[in-house]
Amino acid sequence: MTATAIGFIGLAGLVALILLRIPVAVALGLTGYFGYAAIDGFARANLMLGGVPAEFASGYTLSVVPLFTLMGAVAASAGLSSDLFQAGRVLFRGMRGSLAIASIFASAMFGAVCGSSVATALTMSKVSIPEMLRAKYPPQLAAGAVAAGGTLGILIPPSLILMIYAIIAQQSVAKLFMAALLPGIILTVLYIVTALIYYRWLAGDRPEPKTSGREDDTLLRSFARIWHVIALFAVTLGGIYLGWFTPTEAAAIGAVGAIALGLALRRHTLSDTVGCFSETIRLVSSLIFIVIASAVFSYFVVQTGVSNQLIGAVKSAGLGAIGVITAVCVLYIVMGAFLEGIGMLLITVPITLPLVLSFGFDPIWFGVLLVILIEVGLIHPPMGMNLFAINAVTKDIDILDIYKGSAPFLIAPLLLIVLMVAFPQIVLWLPAQLH
Repeated sequence: MTATAIGFIGLAGLVALILLRIPVAVALGLTGYFGYAAIDGFARANLMLGGVPAEFASGYTLSVVPLFTLMGAVAASAGLSSDLFQAGRVLFRGMRGSLAIASIFASAMFGAVCGSSVATALTMSKVSIPEMLRAKYPPQLAAGAVAAGGTLGILIPPSLILMIYAIIAQQSVAKLFMAALLPGIILTVLYIVTALIYYRWLAGDRPEPKTSGREDDTLLRSFARIWHVIALFAVTLGGIYLGWFTPTEAAAIGAVGAIALGLALRRHTLSDTVGCFSETIRLVSSLIFIVIASAVFSYFVVQTGVSNQLIGAVKSAGLGAIGVITAVCVLYIVMGAFLEGIGMLLITVPITLPLVLSFGFDPIWFGVLLVILIEVGLIHPPMGMNLFAINAVTKDIDILDIYKGSAPFLIAPLLLIVLMVAFPQIVLWLPAQLH
């Protein structure tokens, strides 16, 4: 049996294991190990299996993940979301749909120090949805705005998904962070425009209802309460852009800075800090296990030559670059209905990355595209992790209303993808300016 045939059998086996609800890490590891052994024998497969964890454990790039994860855990523990939402309320005061817009703004700001979509959606659900419901906002809009805003947590750097992509695709974390910044800002604006239109459609000519909160707040006073968030974002990302720090050094400064600020401002205690470390260890340990299993699977895919066969088949079919990227987008959107983001990324990148590179697409550009496609999966049913996260903490809104509320916001990331294909410099300009 040829290596390519073994490769296709292995891929079919991987799909079967996932459909049987086997954990993604286990499915990837088993497929990769036994597939590699079928091609090169168990002796070489054992060497590969022993070498991959050692290679990852000694890798400098991997250290950025726990440090930025710790920064996000501390930010969530310090209760920054309320202040961010209040700042957004003051900034957009007087606009129709201002609370929905404030929720999206606060999600974007929180994502700048968190890096997790589900964590952003969960946190903002507790803060902004009750406020919107008290103001008699349509439940669909309240849930949709938070679900969409939550997706910004994995696009606006630092992003956990981008860090994982950088590791498995062997790309620069710094360049990926810079590449995602402008698309993140554009997507935030597109979500805000969607919220404005959606509110007018649902509420008609009804005036903006009065809301509870500090109506005497000034913009300066509100932003003074979130200076630490702005400072953390400016120091970490600005330091990377200006060449002062490597991403790992910036992550270390961000993590230590978040802890110091939280303690100094009495936003959390030493026991809360210990809890943040424990949460980081649990999350990163499970994540590293998945990444190592993905690397084992990648070695198997390279041995099979499946990617080369796929590239040849696509080129012989006469699909151009736009046709290929359209097919890839459709594939990820469909997969997003059934798989969570990290698993989808790790399973597919060893196969799709060589394909898109063969058609001249930039790997940094493709990484940002993947994150946006994963964002789409986070807010469309039936998987929609953000939708279930909101449903778990907001019992006053039915899951069907959450589904309906998120649907209009799907237009924004799809429009951003079209803009990125038409104008790749939206993604590639900032990385080119790195010192």
